[in-house]
Amino acid sequence: MANTQLIDCPSCGAKNRVPLSKIAQGLQPSCGRCKQPLPLDSKPVTVTDGTFASVVEHSPLPVLLDMWAPWCGPCRMVAPVIEELAKEMAGRVRIGKLNVDENPATAARFGVQSIPTLLVLARGREIDRIVGAQPKAAIVQRLEQALRT
Repeated sequence: MANTQLIDCPSCGAKNRVPLSKIAQGLQPSCGRCKQPLPLDSKPVTVTDGTFASVVEHSPLPVLLDMWAPWCGPCRMVAPVIEELAKEMAGRVRIGKLNVDENPATAARFGVQSIPTLLVLARGREIDRIVGAQPKAAIVQRLEQALRT
């Protein structure tokens, strides 16, 4: 089942197993019960110390986790790129944002000393780390490289 994503239907509450290959093709999944369109993670998911396990460790997809803070200028520069990646890579990569000021335990767990730090994680394990504001092309290149491993 590693090649599927479970998506809850907001209309009827049914759990739907959607093949990742169909999402990667750009197809819009629909609920098997009520036939309504299913939402994809086209926006970054807010991750906290409390939700890290459910959002990141149990994600069937690799996760790009943006470690940021509201006062950080470079973090604000990277934010629009993160939003774009969430839309463009929906179904292939889950995008999350973790405010390090409000969630120090997760930041400490990964030894984050500088922000923005982008962690590429699979099942909660770090695959790659991108530190500092990087152009979109560089982030995409690193993500694609991590997806191949």
